[in-house]
Amino acid sequence: MPPGTASKVVYDRGMRRALGILLALSGRVSAAPPHIGDDAAITLLYGTAAPSVNPCADDAAPIECMIADRYATDPKAKAIALALYQSSGDIAGVGEDEVMDGGYRGKIHLVPQLPTGRYRQHLARVAAAMKSIDEFLASDQSGDSARRYRWRALAFRFVRSINKRTPSAYATAWSIEYNVEGSLLTSERGVRETLFHELFHLNDEDHGDWSAKTLASDYDAIVAKCGEHVRCYAPYAPNDTRVIATGSYYAFQQDNGNSVHEYAAELAVRYLKEQTEILSKQKLSRPAFKCGPPENARAWKSLVDEFFGGYDRVPEC
Repeated sequence: MPPGTASKVVYDRGMRRALGILLALSGRVSAAPPHIGDDAAITLLYGTAAPSVNPCADDAAPIECMIADRYATDPKAKAIALALYQSSGDIAGVGEDEVMDGGYRGKIHLVPQLPTGRYRQHLARVAAAMKSIDEFLASDQSGDSARRYRWRALAFRFVRSINKRTPSAYATAWSIEYNVEGSLLTSERGVRETLFHELFHLNDEDHGDWSAKTLASDYDAIVAKCGEHVRCYAPYAPNDTRVIATGSYYAFQQDNGNSVHEYAAELAVRYLKEQTEILSKQKLSRPAFKCGPPENARAWKSLVDEFFGGYDRVPEC
């Protein structure tokens, strides 16, 4: 969301939950480069329609073969999906037909939706967003810090919500569920920020639930101080994203799993925004987040040190 639009209310970025997905990935980020194995690719690409025998088992490039087969009816989408995989190891497939418990959102019916035809634009936005994120993180990281944050070889599980426009996305186990009806996914910027938010969840999970261990004390104190007074949260909210149903800042919306996870992911999005703005304009259009209340400065430094190698282009306050 552009700076200065605090009055604009939008739906949440999504909800994390435990999903059992068969992903034959390598170990932690510090090990060999991660990848999605052939068996996991079949499940991801075909869903419940997965063939009993891998149709591309004998192909020299089995995953490219499967992508080409799955997207055969839409040559443009096929080209995008293949380019995405070849550039980053990401695979764009489908999620499950399920009814999820969305917390404050209620029950949500999600169905698999391959991003072809009228939904191809979402695949294009994902590909563009991941290219942008790759360029940003590759330039921002160096040495050991590059191995502490993973952003490649992800499973994108496309779904469509029935009669709702939420959640836009959620993430677990190196996979991101992407809702083609999500209210935040109507522009390249919205998709990039949403995916960066979800990408942080994955890395937070990989770092042993870092946000709950590190940020919870200050976060809980802010919630205890502000209670239901929405304006009280304004100085502490990393972004202006608000929830339609409650008017709350998304970073402080309750009944949303462990809400400190969302605060931390929103903080990561603020990091993306501020770093890229400094790069492009050499200054910020609004005060730096770390220059707000002391809680902001502590959270910012902790996040930058843990995930981004202490690399911060924003000048000191």
